[in-house]
Amino acid sequence: MEAITIKAFYSEIFKETCVDLAQFLNDSLSKDIGHFNVFNIADMCRNHKGKAEMPYNRRTYYKVSLIAGENLVEYAGKTIEIKAYGLLFATPKIPYRYTPITAQQEGHFCVFTKDFVPISKIGLDIDSLQVFSNQSDFVFEITTAQYETVKQIFAKMQLEMTTDYEYKYELLRNYLMELIHYGQKLKPILPKANVVTAASRIATLFIELLERQFPIENVTQILRLKTPFDYANTLNIHVNHLNKVLKESLGKTTSQIITSRINQEAKTLLKQTNWNISEIAFSLGFEEVAHFSNFFKKFNGQSPLVYRA
Repeated sequence: MEAITIKAFYSEIFKETCVDLAQFLNDSLSKDIGHFNVFNIADMCRNHKGKAEMPYNRRTYYKVSLIAGENLVEYAGKTIEIKAYGLLFATPKIPYRYTPITAQQEGHFCVFTKDFVPISKIGLDIDSLQVFSNQSDFVFEITTAQYETVKQIFAKMQLEMTTDYEYKYELLRNYLMELIHYGQKLKPILPKANVVTAASRIATLFIELLERQFPIENVTQILRLKTPFDYANTLNIHVNHLNKVLKESLGKTTSQIITSRINQEAKTLLKQTNWNISEIAFSLGFEEVAHFSNFFKKFNGQSPLVYRA
């Protein structure tokens, strides 16, 4: 799983048409205001022929999307269907995949970095809000009337982006907070996987426990839950029952799911950090570097050093 930066986001959606990308971002960030931008989805679909599907990745920026059209959002083992109108709040803490089902897509979205909304400016920590919690569903179903209301907020954002007003970004920050507080009042769409059964609850809790341990952000962060027994004990169930539930619900054993996720994180750390192999192995719960190397080679057919190179 890659960590998609704000620069990588622009490169993906604009490709070769965004020739002044570095200068564009540097100009924004040099103003000590963080980064903020807003887009019209229909315009992007017409003008930029990139991939419609957003792959399952971790983003390092925040995103708020107003959606008109049929779409699927997948995260932490859950699948959420947007049938008509939706409002999505994406955070760096939750990797997700976004897949349009129909060609007709409309709406708006904005992207911003955390330093655009510091506590000194908005009076609270953005990550403390429910819409950006890693323990909360972050896709909201809205009515036609609600869609039109939120659309007006985005329209004000897009208009303000074209002005030279001295306090332009202060105003944009206020519009963003208006949007976020509007979302705070909405009821989340229930994920399809949330059938009210004991088995589905166990599978959901397991995935949440697993994802809560990632991303690994520094060399002192170590996986607390490493084995099927660790997860079973935390969930207060027998390991055989956990394995049975996951096999029936997700088609994989507990060990397969855990090791696959650890392997994803290993590849991310090898590509996105300059940590040495020992530091990566230790963070992922391996006491010996040789054990980590054997594990990685089994999954990927090459050693960690070769993969990194």
